[in-house]
Amino acid sequence: MAWLEYLLPLIFLFPLAATAVIVLALRNLHDARVRSPFDAHTLREPGQALRDRLDRAFAGLFLDGALGPIVTLAPLVYGMGRMLFASQQNWIEWALYGALSTVLVLVFCLLLIRDFQRIRRLKLGLACELAVGQELETLIRPEAHPYYVFHDVPTDSYTIDHVAVTPHGVFVVETRARTRPFTPDGREINVVSVERERLRFPGWSERQPLLKTRQATRWLAAWLQKRTGRQVAVMGVLTLPGWDIDTSGAASDLMVISGEDLSARLIRTHLGEIDDATHGAVIAALLERAAQLDDGQLQGPSI
Repeated sequence: MAWLEYLLPLIFLFPLAATAVIVLALRNLHDARVRSPFDAHTLREPGQALRDRLDRAFAGLFLDGALGPIVTLAPLVYGMGRMLFASQQNWIEWALYGALSTVLVLVFCLLLIRDFQRIRRLKLGLACELAVGQELETLIRPEAHPYYVFHDVPTDSYTIDHVAVTPHGVFVVETRARTRPFTPDGREINVVSVERERLRFPGWSERQPLLKTRQATRWLAAWLQKRTGRQVAVMGVLTLPGWDIDTSGAASDLMVISGEDLSARLIRTHLGEIDDATHGAVIAALLERAAQLDDGQLQGPSI
C-alpha cells in the first residue's frame, strides 16, 4: 500500500513531538511575579507592567529558540524516514523537504530577531521608568531626610540584603524565607522560637541565619569605623516574613522579627544618637561603595 510509505515515516517524528510538548509545558517556568507573605497581594514595583511584558517577551524568546530547531528538523527527519520506506527515490521530493527546512530556519531567525528587538525596547522602557520612579521617591524620601536605605550592599565575599541608616543607629537587615509546614489536619504551623545561637522551626532548627546576620553586623561596624574614623552603633536585624516570632529566649544583640512592622521597629529602636557629621559620613561611605560596585571596581560578591 503506497499510503504506508507516507504514514510510517511519522514514527521518526515522535521524539521531536515529545520534546516540543516538554518545551510548551515549560514555557511559563519563569514567572517573576511574587506575592507578599503578609497579605498575599501581588507585589508591585515601579515599571511593574513593563516587567510583566518583559517576562512574556522572554517566554516568547524561549519558545522560538527551543521550538525553532525542533520544527526545522521535522521535514528533514520525515524525509529520511521516507527514504527508508519509499520503493523508489524521488529527488524532487527530497529537495522540497530541504527547501521547507530552509524556509523554516529563515522564519525562526526572523522571529528571534523580533524577540531580541522587543526585549531591548522593553528593557529601555523599564530603565526609564525606574529612573523616573527613583526621582519621584525623593518626594517622600528626600536625600536630606535623616533616614536612608541601601539595598544589596557588597562586603568582601557576600551581600548584605539591606542597610538602614537612621538618626539613632545603623541597622543591618537580613531576610530569610522559609516554607511553613502543615499539620496532618491541614493547620498551618508558623511559630519559630529564637534562641541565642539557633532558630527552632517546627520540625527543624537552623544556626546559619543568626550567624550570617552577626557576621554582616560585625563587618559593617568595622568597615564604617575604618572609613569614617568614628565609632558607629550597628545592630543586626533578621526578618522572617510570614512567621510568628517567639523571642523569649533570644539574645539582645540581634533583633528577630517577622518584618511586617519593620519600619516602625527601626524608628523606635535607639542605639545611640548619631551627630550630623557622622550621619553624613556613613551615608557618603555607603554611597561610594555602591558606586564602586556599579563601576566594576569591586568584584561581584558571591551569594
